[in-house]
Amino acid sequence: MLAPEKKDVIGVMVSPATYDQAISLIVQAAQRRRRFTVSALAVHGVMTGVLSREHRYRLNHLDLVVPDGQPVRWVLNFLHKAALPDRCYGPELTGRLCARAAQQGLPIFLYGTTPAILDDFQAALRKKYPGIRVAGAEPSRFRRLDPNEKASLIARVRDSGAAILFVGLGCPRQETFAYELGDQLSMPVVAVGAAFAFIAGHVPQAPAWMQKRGLEWLYRLGSEPRRLWRRYLYLNPSYLFLVGLQTVGIRVPRQAARMPLREELFG
Repeated sequence: MLAPEKKDVIGVMVSPATYDQAISLIVQAAQRRRRFTVSALAVHGVMTGVLSREHRYRLNHLDLVVPDGQPVRWVLNFLHKAALPDRCYGPELTGRLCARAAQQGLPIFLYGTTPAILDDFQAALRKKYPGIRVAGAEPSRFRRLDPNEKASLIARVRDSGAAILFVGLGCPRQETFAYELGDQLSMPVVAVGAAFAFIAGHVPQAPAWMQKRGLEWLYRLGSEPRRLWRRYLYLNPSYLFLVGLQTVGIRVPRQAARMPLREELFG
């Protein structure tokens, strides 16, 4: 199966993929032991690419970027006639992919978040998906990794026997992680953001009616106002403004995406 052709969402190239398409592509890569870098982007993730040409380069060189947020799906449908029936929400994608991995005997490796969340995440996966094989799990160090630490991490993931690596470092660190490690790991590297904390039960998810209407950001803002207020009150209006310009054929002049001049791997 070929990945759907990427479409331009204010400069960031997003794949109009369904859950079934994304999972089939990831599992296919896992079975063949080949590189496949994946991220699920909501508005905040798209805007990290708009605001940094180096990060836009990283995002646009991932193999599959799916619409995590409803506003991203709406733009794909409105501007590019993608006809997507639903978004490809990171926590839901994680659960469905873990179910498929358990069915097909594909071991997984988990990287990111805190030890407590990581422990509860593994417990939740084992309870919900009997037979899931967790080949390894490591919490984030919440800092940049030096070259020796990076090489050691790559070796541990390779030696674990994992077929899929899930990364939960938060945006944009996890996309940087996938971009930098993708060529060095013969497996899918799937960046899924807050999926670890949601599935572990440490962070509540918005009600389904809010998710469906693209109001998850409002729920999360109410839950974590001090941490998230800048993200949503600045970036959401900027996203809408830029989408409006793209809709009428006006493009804001911006510098071309640029290959990062140095590695920025955070662990």
